[in-house]
Amino acid sequence: MTERYLAQHNVPFEERNINEQPQYVDQLKAQGFRSLPVVMPANADPIVGFRPDSLKALVG
Repeated sequence: MTERYLAQHNVPFEERNINEQPQYVDQLKAQGFRSLPVVMPANADPIVGFRPDSLKALVG
């Protein structure tokens, strides 16, 4: 749902799929994340899970 939301609102993003790229699992765990998805905006705090309220702020 997060990916779809970002795409529908033309927010550019880079997907890192842990099923296809398992090297990112340890990186996320080391940063304290335990849930997916994780959105890491360049100029805002990370967004964990599907959070339409927080995603809306990225859209502007």
